[in-house]
Amino acid sequence: MVGMTEIVKIPVERVKVLVGEHGATKKRIERRCNVELVIDPEGEIEIVGEAADIYFVRDVIKAIGRGFPSQASLKLLESEFGLYIIQMKEFAHTEKAISRLKGRVIGENGKIKMQIEEATDSFLSIYGNTVGIISRIDTMDYAKEAISMILNGARHTSVLAYLAKAKREIMEARLRT
Repeated sequence: MVGMTEIVKIPVERVKVLVGEHGATKKRIERRCNVELVIDPEGEIEIVGEAADIYFVRDVIKAIGRGFPSQASLKLLESEFGLYIIQMKEFAHTEKAISRLKGRVIGENGKIKMQIEEATDSFLSIYGNTVGIISRIDTMDYAKEAISMILNGARHTSVLAYLAKAKREIMEARLRT
């Protein structure tokens, strides 16, 4: 395969997810996107293909590297989905503070995370020092705002009220189209 080459780095412990069982995820990505993936066990992923194909695959690989399961990451190959990564280090400067923020975003028994995902039709991944969002383009801003509210110290009840309003707005907008 000829074309361009781009390198994306992911955490070593996420390489297995990218490869998939018996190489299934890697093969699926290569087939669907017309690229070749050269995977280094240390987390360096070389993408070989045409520029446009590399552009879409890059986000899929980044998403897997940020803790998303391969199924959610592959949504990024659909034109109406996007990826957004929030660095928690912008909101907290110590490991203890970042750990507290992770807990706030997840909520008790994962309740807040599930509420955000359900209301905004998105997938969240809290991994390392980041919060990753895979969402439809039309709902991405709602998910970003809800997470931003939490990271900035808003009460969970305020966030849940915002999500209820957001869910109504999303439904109304979709009904109009």
